[in-house]
Amino acid sequence: METRAVLRRSLPRRDRIRVLVVDDSVVIRRLVTLALQQDAAIDVVGSAPNGALALERIPQLKPDLLTLDIEMPVMDGLETLRRLRGPYPELRVIMFSTLTERGAAITFEALTLGADDYVTKPSNEGSLDRSLERLRNELIPKIKQFFSLPGDPPVPVSTPPPSTPPLHPSPSSSTPRVVVIGCSTGGPAALDNLLPRFPTEFPLPILVVQHMPAVFTRLLAERLNSKCRLSVCEAKDGEPVLGGKVFIAPGDFHMRVANSGGKIRVHLDQSAPQNFCRPAVDALFASIADVYGPATVAVVLTGMGHDGLRGAESLKKLGATIIAQDQQSSVVWGMPGAVTNAGLADNVVPLDQCAQQILRLASHA
Repeated sequence: METRAVLRRSLPRRDRIRVLVVDDSVVIRRLVTLALQQDAAIDVVGSAPNGALALERIPQLKPDLLTLDIEMPVMDGLETLRRLRGPYPELRVIMFSTLTERGAAITFEALTLGADDYVTKPSNEGSLDRSLERLRNELIPKIKQFFSLPGDPPVPVSTPPPSTPPLHPSPSSSTPRVVVIGCSTGGPAALDNLLPRFPTEFPLPILVVQHMPAVFTRLLAERLNSKCRLSVCEAKDGEPVLGGKVFIAPGDFHMRVANSGGKIRVHLDQSAPQNFCRPAVDALFASIADVYGPATVAVVLTGMGHDGLRGAESLKKLGATIIAQDQQSSVVWGMPGAVTNAGLADNVVPLDQCAQQILRLASHA
């Protein structure tokens, strides 16, 4: 999977975010426009009923971001993405997806073609007010995550790592026994870049939390399993945590680990969301701290928000190794940025160096 994240070197600053709404439904275009116009930081500069017209209007309207439907006449969302990549590498795209098997599969294809994120397609919520409220709550934060706005605190820039990052266990360090990864926006592409780099003989279990709904996490696991030399699966409650296997947290369930009868097993639960997320990175990291302690390599990849920060704090206190993706290769430097700015990261590295760092540590296992 290619990713355009490497092309975005800094968080663009905008007085107002210019949005072009692309959908073949007049009702949806109007609904999205109404929802976005209620935010003073967003300017809906136009709309289009299909991708062909959207491509014609981009040079004149100069949007910063497109909301893009998938199924449209004349030119659908996927073909639009294919044609956007070359001439408009900096243009952000948020897809409208449905929570169905087909919708999830098409959304994954959209992510491979350069879409930055996705939201659930608006549907009949029973009233206009409820539809607008849901759109505002889901879509507006996802639009704003890509831009710096007046009044926002300055965004720290990560320090470029040295060409050969000095990441080696100290004599007092515990031998690594597990790798845990947390990610959100941009995560599927990051995982698609990272996990296929691990060799068949990699000895440690890898547990992953990616913020996604249930159908999506299963398809994510299946897609990664088809591309990786390691076995990748959506985790099941009670299964043993085995080396050389990748466990993806299922959507709508926290994934934790527990020592049961001398064996470490996956534990899934639907307790309250953490950081508005379920699964949450913090939930996994906290349980990993309890079970593996300093023998942990924790990796925080691209994502909005700060999920994983508290868990990384717990792990760091125990002597675990923390790796954060750098700002330049992240689609959104929220999660890794929070860990880095808190002084918790042992190393801040580009995405294409993360596997190298983990493999170097695992060679001591």
